[in-house]
Amino acid sequence: MGACLDSPHPGLHPDVETMSRDALAALQLDRLRATLLDAWTHVPWQRARLEAAGLTPGALRSLDDLQRLPFTLKTDLRDHYPFGLFARPVESLARVHASSGTTGRPTVVGYTAGDLGRWADLVARSMYCAGVRPGDLVHNAYGYGLFTGGLGAHDGATRLGCPVVPISGGGTERQVALIMDFGARVLCATPSYALAIAEVAEQQGVDLRRSRLAIGLFGAEPWSAAMRQEIEQRLGLTAVDIYGLSEIMGPGVACECGCRQGLHGWEDHFLFETVDPDTGAPVAEGEAGELVITTLAKEALPMLRYRTRDITRLAHGRCDCGRTHVRILRIAGRSDDMLIIRGVNVYPSQIEAVLVGRPGLAPHYQLVVTRHGRLDHLRVEVEALPGVPVEGFAALAADAMHHIKSLIGVTAEIAVQAPGCVPRSQGKALRVRDLRPKEGRT
Repeated sequence: MGACLDSPHPGLHPDVETMSRDALAALQLDRLRATLLDAWTHVPWQRARLEAAGLTPGALRSLDDLQRLPFTLKTDLRDHYPFGLFARPVESLARVHASSGTTGRPTVVGYTAGDLGRWADLVARSMYCAGVRPGDLVHNAYGYGLFTGGLGAHDGATRLGCPVVPISGGGTERQVALIMDFGARVLCATPSYALAIAEVAEQQGVDLRRSRLAIGLFGAEPWSAAMRQEIEQRLGLTAVDIYGLSEIMGPGVACECGCRQGLHGWEDHFLFETVDPDTGAPVAEGEAGELVITTLAKEALPMLRYRTRDITRLAHGRCDCGRTHVRILRIAGRSDDMLIIRGVNVYPSQIEAVLVGRPGLAPHYQLVVTRHGRLDHLRVEVEALPGVPVEGFAALAADAMHHIKSLIGVTAEIAVQAPGCVPRSQGKALRVRDLRPKEGRT
């Protein structure tokens, strides 16, 4: 067994994490049948869909039959707002979370007491997988409240036996002071906010590389390998990718180990597929596709084949750490965030990978999409590093334009701006401002 699983905390289960594929598949099939029966019995909408597809809970003979189940979409939750897809009455729940709902009705998710316990267990498992150990002080800068990040990370750290600084987002100057004064070993935040913390620290003359921070658990938004390198250099820690989404559970659905060969997706609780985002047909292992997740132990809100819109690849085979669960490779972007600029498919993370680390440029950017006549136009607003003279902005813009064109194949207008001009986020970064008319967007 690899070093990642040596001397596990009693609350973790390396026997589950290193199960044979046959044993794992048998466990998944049992749990999938129970989930399907639960949805059939307690969620009228799910039962109607299954009946329309000619399916009953007893029709599930093998995991291959999963592909016969209909997909569930984010719009389904919004259409049945607030509690129409719940399998348990509201009075029996322990907690309710919701999305911001800034673009319409929020998506609402609920948890029984058992769900909260399993969630805490999986976040604890993920943190241990990332190198966190009982007693490590965790500085939690994920937002608390209806967003699942803050409370999810908090409960998981507590389950693992870690003291938590529940600072949430905002008050970045104070965040820097507390990181230094309290001696946190672990930072939980979105990657964009981690860079914002680093930037404020540098402005204050504080070198976070001299703090006790050793591990950063970053998620809730796609981020590139270049962004990881930038964070590690400026904060002096190991940046670890953690994955989750509210509709499935929250943070802790998958997490990287020290081997960094992909995020271990916890297959005893979730079934993972990748499909063609246009047709919904399965893609071959190793090919890029949209991640689809089915929950196997959720009580309040069982999800059948939920389309996450996240684009990734899946890899099977034992990791060097000894774990056997499927590995989710770095999220390339979201299918609903993909831009089509003059026939070229572009993800914000592709632009990020070109910009971050380029000489003279700071890792703060936004993509602005407008329409000129019948053609879409991409403007990239990116900051120069402090100290770069204004007369050098044009050369930086030309260099970035050349590399975006050669590496991605799209022509973009580059606007290099003074430090501080691109808005900062305390949570998920707003990477795209789409100013095109709503009708006719591609």
